[in-house]
Amino acid sequence: MKRKLCWVAALILWTQTAGATSMDRVLAKLEPQERADQVCMMLGVDKVRKDKALPRADRMKSDVLGRAKFTGTRVTTTGGAVRANHKWYRLTFDCTVTADQMKATAFTYKIGPEIPRDKWDDIGLWP
Repeated sequence: MKRKLCWVAALILWTQTAGATSMDRVLAKLEPQERADQVCMMLGVDKVRKDKALPRADRMKSDVLGRAKFTGTRVTTTGGAVRANHKWYRLTFDCTVTADQMKATAFTYKIGPEIPRDKWDDIGLWP
């Protein structure tokens, strides 16, 4: 699953330069829950990157310290993580998506403490 998520995230980042139509095709191939998770991660990284606390955020995961919950138009987690400056931090968020899960429309979050590097391998994080 980790490999699939990394591949999907990389493909989505690549398709951002190719235009919305290419990204829509990639997202449409995903299961609804995975699609909702991916659009939330895209909006989430963008929002956190604009936060002065973590201006260099570049990666986000929704389920490293607990499973994200998906309810059709919402993805929530208290067990997420966000990476900035090669450090990972705990993340709690609530994300709203469209009914077809093709776009995230709202993302609220709270950044928690730094996750110690010696825990990264155990929970699927990388430098």
